[in-house]
Amino acid sequence: MAHQQHQSILDAATRCAYECEHCADACISNMPECARLCRDCAQICWTVAGFVSRGSRFIPQIVRACIDICEACAKECEQHQDEHCQSCAQACRQAADEYRKIAGVAAVA
Repeated sequence: MAHQQHQSILDAATRCAYECEHCADACISNMPECARLCRDCAQICWTVAGFVSRGSRFIPQIVRACIDICEACAKECEQHQDEHCQSCAQACRQAADEYRKIAGVAAVA
């Protein structure tokens, strides 16, 4: 899996990680659970970006774990009206959708 073949996944992973880092920083003092989930999500999305960039054979396994974390982060952030939380939730949902494309996992309604 060359990274050129999965540019949309790489883009979604880095955007999600970036939005999560920003949200975690903004929420750290008044919404610690949101900040914790955002940090977890950012870390795993940065990891996905690395695996995709080097075309690792373990990409499907990594993104399967990441889907759950992205969904949990999105669910938490959607509860808050702050713009950074809403942007983070959107990025998490988009990343999870991209990850499903190579993980062989259907979206849970």
